[in-house]
Amino acid sequence: MTDYGVGIGWRPEISGFVAELPGLRFVEVVAESVHDHGPVPQGLADLRARGVAVVPHGVKLSLGGAEPVDPARVTHLASVAERLEAPLVSEHIAFVRAGGVEAGHLLPLPRTREAVDAVVANVRRTLAELPVTIALEPIAAIFDWPDDELTEAQFLTEILDRTGALLLLDIANVYANARNRGTDPLALLDALPLDRIAYCHVAGGAEAGGIYHDTHTHAVPEPVLALVAELCARRRPPALLLERDGAYPAADTLRAELDAIAAASGYPAVT
Repeated sequence: MTDYGVGIGWRPEISGFVAELPGLRFVEVVAESVHDHGPVPQGLADLRARGVAVVPHGVKLSLGGAEPVDPARVTHLASVAERLEAPLVSEHIAFVRAGGVEAGHLLPLPRTREAVDAVVANVRRTLAELPVTIALEPIAAIFDWPDDELTEAQFLTEILDRTGALLLLDIANVYANARNRGTDPLALLDALPLDRIAYCHVAGGAEAGGIYHDTHTHAVPEPVLALVAELCARRRPPALLLERDGAYPAADTLRAELDAIAAASGYPAVT
């Protein structure tokens, strides 16, 4: 990834707002929302025409599943990447199906060497068909499996080293996991290969029942912005992206969130 600065997740509901951001240089779109036949959504086509990079973000490959990735889903992701002339694609280190049953949610993996092997095999199968590289995103998890063999940083680093993939670091997930586990988020930042980050997600969340949930429907909290600043003080990633999925606020509120991310990272405002 080149230095794209601050971007935003493209959704049809806010496509008009996104189109009017004068300094915007990249967006992300849910890969499964783009058909591999028929026209590209007009809003995305217009952004591409003005030179805005579009990154397809997959949610259903199930890279962490014990079963091989579905070839049809990989083909779809590759097709979308080609049609959007994407600089890279991204997906999650998680599983979403097993034995033909769809979970409908991103589920965490045990941090074991067996799980590493499964992810590595599926990432390699995916990369074999993709026209570009892939960035892998660790998820927010409200529970951990027992008997982990590796720390989170060791788990992620081994996957990246064995696949050559890049890292999509979700700062909101780092905050959520540390808060729910009672750990230090800065310790994770200091243990990760920050030079492998392709870009970062930034999002809001809320606490319910004593658990902090990464909702993507709430404002980005100050502790997450503080983590953005801490990360950028160590090594600023090429790009940071605001994620919003529903309960969209007024345009002025979205602009303020984008401005806050720019201020925390030191990148120019895109508003």
